[in-house]
Amino acid sequence: MIVTVLSALAEPTRLEAMRLLADGSEHCVCELMRKLGATQSRMSRHMQVLKQAGLVVDRRDAQWVRYRISPGLSPPLRRLVDAALASEIATEGVGA
Repeated sequence: MIVTVLSALAEPTRLEAMRLLADGSEHCVCELMRKLGATQSRMSRHMQVLKQAGLVVDRRDAQWVRYRISPGLSPPLRRLVDAALASEIATEGVGA
């Protein structure tokens, strides 16, 4: 399971999607597409990988699918996600 989670978080678009979802609210694929500059099919695929890794849950709302970070993440997994997001934020200014 840990390899699946780390693999899911290793892809930059998925990591950015997790950062957007870290605010605790639901986000539709259309919003994630717009903010991350991805096509609908590509964004849906990224979110499917995150869902299969157990990191996000989804909810259908008419024609849209809304995602949020899984509330059932174990504490160690939640710490791992938090560390991955914090690490990315900490390295943004490096070399600038």
